[in-house]
Amino acid sequence: MKLTAEKYHGLGNDYLVYDPNKNKLELNPRRVQLLCNRNFGVGADGILEGPLLSGEGISMTVWNPDGSRTERSGNGVRIFAKYLKDAGYVQKKDFVIDCQGEQVSVHYLNEEGTRLKASMGKASFWSDEVPVTGPRREIINETMVFGRIPYPVTCVTVGNPHCVILLDEISKDLVCRIGKYSECARQFPEKINTQIIKVLDRTHIQTEVYERGAGYTLASGSGCCAAAAAAFRLGLTDPKVIVQMPGGTLEVEIGEDGVLRMTGDVGYVGSVHLGSSFSEQLRALE
Repeated sequence: MKLTAEKYHGLGNDYLVYDPNKNKLELNPRRVQLLCNRNFGVGADGILEGPLLSGEGISMTVWNPDGSRTERSGNGVRIFAKYLKDAGYVQKKDFVIDCQGEQVSVHYLNEEGTRLKASMGKASFWSDEVPVTGPRREIINETMVFGRIPYPVTCVTVGNPHCVILLDEISKDLVCRIGKYSECARQFPEKINTQIIKVLDRTHIQTEVYERGAGYTLASGSGCCAAAAAAFRLGLTDPKVIVQMPGGTLEVEIGEDGVLRMTGDVGYVGSVHLGSSFSEQLRALE
């Protein structure tokens, strides 16, 4: 059984695109875990399974490296759109991807499809929509304790849940320390992505990300949107900001209609052709 995948990255956040139209083996949590393993598998921050074709519609499934599924990935959307162009599924400049029932509009900004704008929907801070336990309320600058340390937390969903913490100084070590506790904290019944952010000025912020089901990553598209939405809601930034991450920068704009629009680059790494022995290992995993 021959298996192939394509590897891309969005600002260092790398994904495998697994096309079910070109592979016979179905993905499951254990197979995803092995494929994403950087020592025993191919290595990735996740897998984009698709395109799943239904009529004229195009959808995808986003897998985390721990084998769980997530509702949405901002970098994943751009990567998947680049793959659709490379593989000849899409010729138009504008089209829509279905992500777990949510419609994401994508626009190619160059002929190569390496720079794209994606509409990520509206942000919500309501606790029952994120979700966060307790009475229904907007979670804005609310004190929460992670690892016995209190933090000012703003929670937001942009199709997936985020915990945004505004700090004077941020680092990889700090977000990993916080994320170790916040990801599975009792307040978050569906777990949560964690961003610590530093506001540089009205149009620039920095963020470090600890993703639900993945851990520390160099960049997160949905995380940038959540960070931008939180900073704007707190009155600290303009509706259009540059979000700086260790892997690079994304532009996020909050329109007058409240819709978040993300602009950024995608890089192609190469094709992955899995050897017969490794393919058999995958096949044996139920």
